[in-house]
Amino acid sequence: MLSRVADSLFWMSRYIERTDGILRMLKINYASSQDDVHEFSWKPVLKTFTYLEEPEANELAYNSRAVLQFMVTDKENPNSVLNIVTHARENARSVQDHITKELWQCLNDYYHTVRDEHLIQLLHREDPVTILDTLIKQGLLYYGITDITMARGEGYAFINIGKFLERSVQSADILDIKFSDVDYDFAKTDATYWKYLLLSISGYELYLKTYRSGFDAKNVVEQIVLNRDFPRSVEYSVSQLHRYFQRLKGDKNVEAYRKIDFMIGKIRSRVKYSTVETIMETGLHAYLQAVKEDLYEVGNAFNQHYFAYS
Repeated sequence: MLSRVADSLFWMSRYIERTDGILRMLKINYASSQDDVHEFSWKPVLKTFTYLEEPEANELAYNSRAVLQFMVTDKENPNSVLNIVTHARENARSVQDHITKELWQCLNDYYHTVRDEHLIQLLHREDPVTILDTLIKQGLLYYGITDITMARGEGYAFINIGKFLERSVQSADILDIKFSDVDYDFAKTDATYWKYLLLSISGYELYLKTYRSGFDAKNVVEQIVLNRDFPRSVEYSVSQLHRYFQRLKGDKNVEAYRKIDFMIGKIRSRVKYSTVETIMETGLHAYLQAVKEDLYEVGNAFNQHYFAYS
């Protein structure tokens, strides 16, 4: 497969995964802001998904509608849903011969949905959750069509590598920022706080089924980092990243394959053989920071060895 094609499929998938994470976070945090009108702040969300400086983030932090507009439809925000979906569509358009017609139509529909002026107006006037749900469903349609229609070749492997690399970084980032918001206090027992955190990454129902004793910060960390059955946990995402990378093994580019395989294996071992206790001993922030740095290195290695970036 040409490096240009692999690059476009990888980034198309990363962009859609990022969009899904942003939309879910916006939906749940908007609901949280309605429950806690006086004290709620959007700063953790802005910190996770934007590059705003502290003064700019402070200006938006307590204005829900302004944050939604900035995060969903603002053309000047490089990480807005509008811009990210546009990038995903551009990548898909450049490799139309390597994706199915259904997948291209799905991404094209997503692009036109998020650009719809009527939708933008509704975001300002109506219940934003309805609009966010519409966009989330477009993302779910993309996942379903990709899974059902794409051939299981190299292209499919690069799509999943991009998805799970983005997801593992995102889960680590969200957990790190949410815990920094409470000064990494494992004794915090605010059930509502942990509930909204889990809802934002679709982990609430699994948590209730797994942990019968109620909300506990240690259990939240265990689920998001170490639970191999939770599709958004760091361990599950890194395992899937490794699984799809192994499908690229061949006679060509052997040295590059071995190098990246070792890097991914190192992250897998770090996560697989961790416990909540060892994570606490290391320090949650330091632990998550190390995992994220290793994941960024994997992304850079793909750029260098598979996508022909210098």
